[in-house]
Amino acid sequence: MYGYVARQPIFKKNMRIYGYELLFREGMANFAPQIDEDTATSELLSNTYLTSDLSKYTGGERAFINFTRNLLINQIPLLFPRATTVVEILENVRAEEKVVSACKEIAEKGYMIALDDFVYTSDLEPLISLAKIIKIDFRQGPIEIVEENVRALQKHNKKLLAEKIESYEEFQTAIDLGFHYFQGYFFAKPQIIKRKRLATSKLNLLRIMGEINRLELDFDHLEKYVSLDITISYKLLNYINSAYYRRVVEISSIRQAIVLLGEIEIRRFLSLMAMSKLADNKPDELIKLSAFRAKFCELLGINYKLSYAPEELFTLGLFSIIDAIMDDSMENIMEKLPLSQNIKDALVSGKADIVNCLKLAKSYEKGQWDNVAVFLEKLNIKDDKLPAIYIQALEVAEVLTRL
Repeated sequence: MYGYVARQPIFKKNMRIYGYELLFREGMANFAPQIDEDTATSELLSNTYLTSDLSKYTGGERAFINFTRNLLINQIPLLFPRATTVVEILENVRAEEKVVSACKEIAEKGYMIALDDFVYTSDLEPLISLAKIIKIDFRQGPIEIVEENVRALQKHNKKLLAEKIESYEEFQTAIDLGFHYFQGYFFAKPQIIKRKRLATSKLNLLRIMGEINRLELDFDHLEKYVSLDITISYKLLNYINSAYYRRVVEISSIRQAIVLLGEIEIRRFLSLMAMSKLADNKPDELIKLSAFRAKFCELLGINYKLSYAPEELFTLGLFSIIDAIMDDSMENIMEKLPLSQNIKDALVSGKADIVNCLKLAKSYEKGQWDNVAVFLEKLNIKDDKLPAIYIQALEVAEVLTRL
């Protein structure tokens, strides 16, 4: 049995990662409403979480995991590491005596408890008293409903988590209401769409990224653009002269460093260095997401032998959130880059067929399993390799963003 797991980031006020909610599905065919929730969840937990390292999905950060009534009563959360596991009690779990007793024991053993999709009613008081975090959905209705729930919790002194935050305006509203944590993909959209001339330094970074993502690498152009950026030049020479390469003779020029690394390594290294510099005032998760999508799309091409070149798919994923990084429109940015028309059409208008690979990556990362099934069908591929591709892409993104 394959276990399908995705994650959604949870942020602190400073936009640093606090943890990830893990979203799961037993299998791509299991969307029928008659499936027993406890059975599906138990099997998935045992086949996925308990047979692999949980940190593969969370990079060592906290893991928010949903537990049903029966799983709570049977003390299943105690099988997970208490230092990083946050036990989410689903909104349909009632505060009956067995549930409260089980949750009290779980909390006493050092586990953090969170109430999911919270809507205040007085009968929830026993669970509220045990919870450390209360999650409130910003999509449950007008903002007045959110405000009512916040007011009802003021006397309890709990940490509040705002779910489904989709814009910076909502992020700021949640801060103003007193929320401590924030969940959603608001960071993956442009904060402000600007149409102004790019600073020379950022334009040069875009040129570097354009050059390293051409099908045919032009070493002369690449040397020229890299040499114009002192920080990247320094990091490149420092990297190539490190003990990792154990060079007898030190490399002293940009040209030597580029040639020595070779096409594959120089593309990977400079892609992340340039993207990181472009996003130096953005959340780290934005770069991690960019790296994840790039590797996920590349692995789709490699594992399923798609008609698109793996390096083209890597570029597609890498540039998929360049608009959020640059706070500019995708159309405006694409005009400045020497990318293939196929990639530009996919990113600007979504009309190129290759965009289905990116849409599959986006759907998987958000745990939108019904959409995953749709794009699998459009690409005419099976789902058998997707869990392994997802984990590998996560691991590569974690490593690359720590360079």
